[in-house]
Amino acid sequence: MASPPRSRRSDNLVSYQFDRFMLDVDTRRLLQDGQEVHLSPKAFDLLRILIEGRDRALARSDLHEQLWPETHVEDTNLAGLVAEIRRALGDSPDAPRYIRTMHRFGYWFIAGVSGAAPVAASGARHPVRYWLIWDTRQIPLFDGENIIGRAPDASVWLEAPGVSRHHACIRLDGMQATIEDLGSKNGTYVEGERLTAPVALVDGHQIRISSVVMVFRIPPPAASTDTVGDHELS
Repeated sequence: MASPPRSRRSDNLVSYQFDRFMLDVDTRRLLQDGQEVHLSPKAFDLLRILIEGRDRALARSDLHEQLWPETHVEDTNLAGLVAEIRRALGDSPDAPRYIRTMHRFGYWFIAGVSGAAPVAASGARHPVRYWLIWDTRQIPLFDGENIIGRAPDASVWLEAPGVSRHHACIRLDGMQATIEDLGSKNGTYVEGERLTAPVALVDGHQIRISSVVMVFRIPPPAASTDTVGDHELS
């Protein structure tokens, strides 16, 4: 029998603490206020993987590969494990506190975690190349589909009047970025023009979703820092 998947980052960890829960990696137990909460072995593995990858949303395909390597299983198996974890945590898919469903992509552990090593920068994913700037917020965009809307599973969650549950979608494919409206009632606008078809985005494009105005940004490569010598300070 194959041993359960184990992340490299969990080798030296004892536990993850979030809210009233503790996930003890070494003893493979989930505790709530010190009392054990039952999880099946696969559900435990999935919860650990989601917590350890909490810096990002994890694709269903990646989760399948980690949980069932080289084995084909139906996607309902993964959904069943997520439902089991939510029952154990008292979580809800409609108003998630711990696990957010990322529409047509995967899942994201969204609660704060303590008692664990910091999430390490991993070479396994591409660095963030694109951002949405909204007021003082800087929202990262990731490869694949980034759903914008007011539904809890939206990648870019906008709680504002006139925003549809799944309002628009920004798709990132390599170095290309496009945006399309998802049949919203109030429309999606780029540079003041209402979208009737997908549009390519470039740095500085203004996007309006109802009353929310955001700017699409592609940060330039970081330049090397000049050394300030003593002669420049004199």
